[in-house]
Amino acid sequence: MGSTVVLSSDDEDSDISESEMDEYGDKMYLNLKGGKVKVKLSPQAFVCPYCPNKKKPSFQYKDLLQHASGVGNSNSEKRSAKEKASHLALVKYLQQDLADSASDAEPSSKRQKNGNPIQDCDHDEKLVWPWKGIVVNIPTTKALDGRSAGESGSKLRDGYIQRGFNPTRVRPLWNHWGHSGTAIVEFNKDWNGLHNALLFDKAYRVDGHGKKDWLKKDGPKSGLYAWIARADDYNGNNIIGENLRKTGDLKTIAELTEEEARKQQKLVQNLTQLVEEKKKDMKQIEELCLVKSKELNQLMEEKEKNEEKHYRELNAIQARTMSHIQKIVDDHEKLKKLLESEKKKLEIKGNELAKREVHNGAERMKLSEDLEQNASKNSSLELATLEQQKADEEVKKLAEDQRRQKEELHEKIIRLERQRDQKQAVELEIEQLKGQLNVMKHMGSDGDAEIVKKVGTIYKDLGEKEAELSDLDKFNQALILRERRTNDELQEARKELVNIIKEWKTNIGVKRMGELVTKPFMDAMQQKYCQQDVEDRAVDVLQLWEGYLKDPEWHPFKRVQLENQEREVEVIDETDEKLRELKEDLGDGPYNAVTQALLEINEYNPSGRYITSELWNIKEDRKATLEEGVTCLLDQWEKAKHKRGMA
Repeated sequence: MGSTVVLSSDDEDSDISESEMDEYGDKMYLNLKGGKVKVKLSPQAFVCPYCPNKKKPSFQYKDLLQHASGVGNSNSEKRSAKEKASHLALVKYLQQDLADSASDAEPSSKRQKNGNPIQDCDHDEKLVWPWKGIVVNIPTTKALDGRSAGESGSKLRDGYIQRGFNPTRVRPLWNHWGHSGTAIVEFNKDWNGLHNALLFDKAYRVDGHGKKDWLKKDGPKSGLYAWIARADDYNGNNIIGENLRKTGDLKTIAELTEEEARKQQKLVQNLTQLVEEKKKDMKQIEELCLVKSKELNQLMEEKEKNEEKHYRELNAIQARTMSHIQKIVDDHEKLKKLLESEKKKLEIKGNELAKREVHNGAERMKLSEDLEQNASKNSSLELATLEQQKADEEVKKLAEDQRRQKEELHEKIIRLERQRDQKQAVELEIEQLKGQLNVMKHMGSDGDAEIVKKVGTIYKDLGEKEAELSDLDKFNQALILRERRTNDELQEARKELVNIIKEWKTNIGVKRMGELVTKPFMDAMQQKYCQQDVEDRAVDVLQLWEGYLKDPEWHPFKRVQLENQEREVEVIDETDEKLRELKEDLGDGPYNAVTQALLEINEYNPSGRYITSELWNIKEDRKATLEEGVTCLLDQWEKAKHKRGMA
C-alpha cells in the first residue's frame, strides 16, 4: 500500500492566482511522476491524494480519471485554483504514466463492464432521442441593456471533449431576458453517443452535481449541474421542455434496439436480393464471355490459316524472283560473250582490209568506205560495250540495293519484305531489259534482221514485265489493306483483353505505360529526410515529375547511329539538366524510374504524352502476346467454373 500526501493547512490557506496554475500544476506532476505522491494502491485500486477526506477511499482507474477531470475543469467557486491545478496534474499523470499499466492489470470482464455503462442502465426508461444532456446554473452577467449574457456553447463543448464526453454541440438556451443559464448538450444518435451521454450523467452524479443534487433545497448552488435528458425533462413546462419537444422524441433503449434489428433484417433482405441479381448478371456475363471466346478462337484460326496461305504465296514469289534474277545474269553473260566475238571478227576484218594493196582509185575509194564502215561498227561496238558495262553496274547496284532493302525489311515485317523483293526483282528485270534494248539499238545500225528481231522480243518482254509490276503493286496494296484490317482487329482484341483482365492477379496483366513508380521516390525520401514528413515530400516530388513527363516541350532524347547499321535511334540524353539534377539529388532509383517512364511514353504515346494501358507478361517483364492473353482469359474462366462447381 502506498502512502498519500495531504496538503498542509498552510498550503490550503495560501491560494494561487489563475496565471500561476500552469506552473503549480507542472510542479505537482513532477511530484507524482517522481513517486513523492502515491496514487496506485493496487492493480485495481487508486486513490486521490488531494481529497483525503472523501467518503470513497479508493477508485477504479476510470472513476479516478473522471473525478480528477471533473474537479480540474470545474467552474465552481468552491474549488480553489490550487485544487484545480493539482487535479489537472493528476489527470496528466493518469493518462501519460498509468494508462497502460491500469488497462493491462484490469480483468477483461471487468473492463468491459466498466467501459459499457449502457448495460447498467434501465433499458425500459424513456430518454430523449437523439441523446441530449442538460446543463444548468451556468454563470451569467447582466449587460447595460438589462439582458443576461453567459458562457458560449463552443467553449463548453471543447471542455467536454477534453473530458472524453465527445458531444457534437452545446447549445445555450435563450429567452426574452437573454441567456437563461441553461444549455442543451447534444450527442451522436448512435450507441457511442448514448455511451458518452451516460458517462456525462455519471460524472456529474459522482461529483455531487447531478440532477438530484440540483433539486435538493439545501441553499444556494455553485458550479455547473448536469444530467441526461429523460421523460420528466421532456414533459417539463419550462424552456428546457419546450426545446426538447421541438428537437427530440422519447424512446427507450429497448425500442431502439428493436428498431435497429428491424432495419438490419430489412438490410439483409435487400442485400440477399441484390446478391441474387448479381448472380444472374454474372451468369449472363459468363455466357457472353463464352460466346466471345468462341468467336475469338475462330478469328485466331482464320488468321493462322490466312498467314500460312500468305507465307506459301510469298515463298513461291521469292522462288520465282530468284529464278528471274539468275536468268537475267545468264543472259547478260551470253550477250557479253556475243559482243566480244563480234568485236574480234571486226578487228580481223579490219586487219585484212589494211593489208590489201589498192592499185587504183576505185579500190582505194572502196577501201576507204570499208574502213569508215569498219570504224563506225567499232564505235557502235564500243558504245554497246559501254552500255553493257553500265547495264552490268546497274544490275549490281540494283542487286545490292535489293539485298540491303531485304535486310532492313526483314527486321520489320517478313511478309512486306518478300513483297518488296518480288517488286524489286521485276524492276531489276525491267532495267535489264532496258539495258539490252539500248545495246540492241546501237548494234542495229547495220540493219541486221536478227538484231531487229531481238529488239522486238525485248520490247515485248519489257511490256510484260511492266504489266507484271503493275499487278504486283495491286497485289501489294491488297495485302497491305488486309494486313491493316487484321492488325485493327488484333488491336481491338487486345483492348478488350486489357479491359477484362485489368484487376486480375495473374502472370498476364495490364501495365500502365509511362506511369511513374512510387517506391524509388519513397525510398530516396526516407534516406534523405526524417520519417515524419517523408510521405508528403515524396508526393510533392512525384507530382512535379509527373508534370514534367506530360510537358510536350521537354524532350530529353538524342539520336545515335547503331554499330554496323545505317539507321539512327533515339536514346535518353544523360546530359539533360533536369535528369542530371534528379540523379544528383535523389540517386539512381528515381532517375531510373523517370527514364523508364520517358522511354515508355516515347514508344507508346509520344504525341499525347498520357498514360496508356498495355497487355503485359508480368513474370517475364515484357509485352504479352494476344495468344498469352487469350490463354489467361480461358484459364481464369475455367477456374471460376470449377469453383462454382465445387460450391
